[in-house]
Amino acid sequence: MTIHPTAVVDPGAELAEDVQIGPYAVIQDAVSIGPGTRIMAHAYIDRFTRIGSNCRIFPSAAIGAIPQDLKFGGEKTEVIIGDNVTIREFVTVHRGTEGGGGRTMVGDHSLLMAYVHVAHDCQVGSHVIIANNLAMSGHVVIEDHVGIGGMVAIHQFVRIGQYAYIGGFSRVIKDVPPYMLATGGDDFKLYGPNLIGLKRQGFPPETIRILKEAYRGIFRGRRPLKEALVETAAEYADVPEVQTLIRFIQQSERGVPR
Repeated sequence: MTIHPTAVVDPGAELAEDVQIGPYAVIQDAVSIGPGTRIMAHAYIDRFTRIGSNCRIFPSAAIGAIPQDLKFGGEKTEVIIGDNVTIREFVTVHRGTEGGGGRTMVGDHSLLMAYVHVAHDCQVGSHVIIANNLAMSGHVVIEDHVGIGGMVAIHQFVRIGQYAYIGGFSRVIKDVPPYMLATGGDDFKLYGPNLIGLKRQGFPPETIRILKEAYRGIFRGRRPLKEALVETAAEYADVPEVQTLIRFIQQSERGVPR
């Protein structure tokens, strides 16, 4: 374990033997940090935060502060950061609230670029890449393998499905279905499957072709959405990705962009 002389580490913190703590970093009590993790200069890790192994927390990041929710009454809630997560400069991740499940999470192998804000009770999946200056409201769910561009604002309770991509400068007020690409401000809408992302993730060309056909069947036809979902589900009953897409839309509480 390497702790710089100027760092402040509470005796109640649990640090693995090979953790590195940089100059002027602050680690509060009831913090757990896994092996191989590096906390850089001026980073602040507040109470009830668990950080996994081989993470990198860059200078001036603040993890585990109490939520910006007026209903919060000081109850014990937590932040959980997975393994191999990179959190860049000035990122903030806030604790959960009792009403939201009490836990804010960032999954394994995710990258949060500078000035990203992860609000209370948000659930960020694994292999997620979020570019600079994203503002995320409370209770947001981002599933695995999602990419999000810079300067994006996400409304509270929004869900973003797996392998989706959100373009920069977007204002996300509705759920974004899995495998889709969406972008825009007041005109936020879908632009079909996330073709480049799906190819990079190794999806077979046939699966990508079917997702394109399913997208057209659901969103580009003249049928009511509920009818289109039922017919598309029957047509591609043996394609798991299409079934995942349809279930997501059917379960959406905020609705999806068209």
